[in-house]
Amino acid sequence: AYRLARQIKQFENVELLGKINGAVGNYNAHLSAYPNVDWPAHSQAFVESLGLTFNPYTTQIEPHDYMAELFDALRRFNTILIDFNRDVWGYISLGYFKQKLKEGEVGSSTMPHKVNPIDFENSEGNLGIANAVLAHLGEKLPISRWQRDLTDSTVLRNMGVGFAQSLIAFDACLKGIGKLELNANRLNEDLDQAQEVLAEPIQTVMRRYNVEKPYEKLKALTRGQAMTRDMMVNFVNGNELAQVPSEERARLAELTPATYTGNAAEQAKQINELISKI
Repeated sequence: AYRLARQIKQFENVELLGKINGAVGNYNAHLSAYPNVDWPAHSQAFVESLGLTFNPYTTQIEPHDYMAELFDALRRFNTILIDFNRDVWGYISLGYFKQKLKEGEVGSSTMPHKVNPIDFENSEGNLGIANAVLAHLGEKLPISRWQRDLTDSTVLRNMGVGFAQSLIAFDACLKGIGKLELNANRLNEDLDQAQEVLAEPIQTVMRRYNVEKPYEKLKALTRGQAMTRDMMVNFVNGNELAQVPSEERARLAELTPATYTGNAAEQAKQINELISKI
């Protein structure tokens, strides 16, 4: 959410530029008709009255640099969302999330029992199309042969495609999120089989109390082996941590993969507050 919020902020901060300074940007015709008018000031006031930002230096066209900034910001947002879609797809495949069933929905043409993560797949696919269009728009539009070529005209007609495919993808992603149910039992099963993650806090505490070669000792214990809860607790209470205070060893012995979460809960609770400060 924080990553997406940063891109939304950058998207919103892109200034939409406008020009009204004649065919080649020098007020030639304006000054020939009314040489005593302050055309730059007059033009700026008019452009800004439309809610646009005045661009004082243009050629025959407004150079479209701001459009590239806008499309690139949206593309970064979409790329982050692709990353999210793929992660959730993977978590569904691993069984960490279940999907609420929708009556009448077909999961597979030949396997009626399947519940596919179709919303996240649809979102990812549409984001890919959107980003392909947005990438071309961002690369093409700032370039104009001798400031007068019309290739931008046909390219600009596809601006709506990039935005529309993005919006379709956003809706699909939100639809998929609405179907998710956490499978706590499956998560706990995997966590119970991941005792080796506790090697990090154990060796960190060992370093704090100047135990020699903590990394090497944990590596010898955990690398390439199926760790059990008993093995980790026995190590904590064994001779290798003899110089670590008993209260610290007791704290380490109580740690589990499920409780070794740092300040994740606090960060999650603060997300809205931190996003508001972007």
